[in-house]
Amino acid sequence: MMKYRKNGVELTRLGLGCMRMTTPKGCPDKSESIATIHAALDAGVSHINTGDFYSSGYNEMLIGEALNGYKRDQAFVSVKFGGLSGPDGKYYGLDVRPLTIKNYITYSLKRLNVEYIDLYQPGRIDQGIPVEETIGAIADLVKAGYVRHIGLTEVPADIIRRAHSVHPISMVEMEYSLFGRRIEQEIMPTARELGIGIVAFGSLAYGLLGGNWSKERKVEGINATLPLFTNVNLERNLALVEALREITNEKQITLPQLAIAWVLAKGEDIIPLVGAKRVSQIQDGIKAMDVVLSEDDIRRIEAIAHEGAIAGGNSPNRLSFENGVMVH
Repeated sequence: MMKYRKNGVELTRLGLGCMRMTTPKGCPDKSESIATIHAALDAGVSHINTGDFYSSGYNEMLIGEALNGYKRDQAFVSVKFGGLSGPDGKYYGLDVRPLTIKNYITYSLKRLNVEYIDLYQPGRIDQGIPVEETIGAIADLVKAGYVRHIGLTEVPADIIRRAHSVHPISMVEMEYSLFGRRIEQEIMPTARELGIGIVAFGSLAYGLLGGNWSKERKVEGINATLPLFTNVNLERNLALVEALREITNEKQITLPQLAIAWVLAKGEDIIPLVGAKRVSQIQDGIKAMDVVLSEDDIRRIEAIAHEGAIAGGNSPNRLSFENGVMVH
């Protein structure tokens, strides 16, 4: 099984993204979610990725229940913090003030029922708060033994450098897929220069590479806000998906497996997340690690889905905050 080895961390090169387990629409029952986490852990997929603001803490509680009965070192628990949500479940701001970080982790430790968090990271950065102050507060938690590693999420290259100067950053979590490759320009070279691993979310391009999208399917929710899914763009992108199916048919693999295998092929320092909510989904993702893509395969894939062909795929980070408030 593919291994990730960097900064004192050894993991299987795949992670389980848990957000979809507790999204209000279409989430499975509790037992299915726990079974999915167990399926990942039993297969050696130990990176369990969550956020304290996913369903207002319920996601952490679910993971905590699932981890009961497993040895603590069987799970590498990654937690993002700082997202603010109202009773209606909608996000309205960000709080990464140094004063509040100790409070956030206290509640996460309780909900997860663990004594430490393996990877702790702000859900975004606040332009009104020096990142050095935020990372400095997390570094104090490392010294106290409550955090093992510090990460960052969806940040520009200069912020990675500034944060890393305060305390070594172990991983940076960024959106990365065959249909969204903007991190290759500055983020990836910077992370590799500094020896920082990359956790890739969105490997299925918000479902476009999930194998079930069609022209007839209604675009709603977050997808309705993405350039990938506007009328003209969606039609162009679905044509690329159909072209990729020729390769999946040849290799007798699924489209998600091809998408994940492509991310895996981009470097041993990358851990793609599988946003699964059912056992079958994490099992399908795990099989991607057995897919061998030759250099010729990569050339064929990228000739189909090259940067100029993707419609709306490299839009900039949509969420920015200043003094806690979302700005555009």
